[in-house]
Amino acid sequence: MAKDKKAKKSKKPGMFKTFRDAYKITKKTYPKIGWLMLGGAILVLAIALGIAAATQSWISWSIIGILLMVLTPLVILTRGVRKASYAQIEGMPGAVTAIIDSMRGSWVKQNEPVRINPRTQDFVFRIVGRPGVVLVTEGPINRVQKLVDDERRALRRISANAPIHVIYAGNDEGQVPLPKLEKAIKRLKNQISPGEVSALSQRLEALSKNALNIPKGIDPTNPRAGRRSMR
Repeated sequence: MAKDKKAKKSKKPGMFKTFRDAYKITKKTYPKIGWLMLGGAILVLAIALGIAAATQSWISWSIIGILLMVLTPLVILTRGVRKASYAQIEGMPGAVTAIIDSMRGSWVKQNEPVRINPRTQDFVFRIVGRPGVVLVTEGPINRVQKLVDDERRALRRISANAPIHVIYAGNDEGQVPLPKLEKAIKRLKNQISPGEVSALSQRLEALSKNALNIPKGIDPTNPRAGRRSMR
């Protein structure tokens, strides 16, 4: 029992290791992140000491300054690692799933795309929430539009009144960049109740099981696997 407890403790990553890993990830995309963190810490400490000198409240503002000096680099690193992670996966097939998986809230998500073109590796992902059905595409708009239209028609057969939103992810005109994708989804207004979300997601799950787009076990990012499934 004692050994099992020690093994479990050793498996949990420590705070220093988590901080170090986050720093390494961020540094690959932003090499000057260390200087930015140091500069931020020095700046907030200088501001706190300046206020302390002006108000003669040295003890309280010195404590506040030290706390801010520790917290500021952590805030900078947290924001930096998020942006760096997006930058490193941008352009990779299936990058949208990383954003969808990280979203919090009562969203009903699917790990696999609901529509796919294996040859061009264009995808349509679907999530369901209070705004209704949200289709998130990956690929040029002119190529994914047919996939979107096909999915929209299938959705209308399941529920004619369900609100359907389409967000085109990407960096071209009319698309939403990957770092702004989550905000764009969360900006959608709520239009259906939680009960309607549950009922709609159940009907859509049945639709997904009957769909012929992606056979179970096929990797949608592997075009060879997609071609084998169509033979």
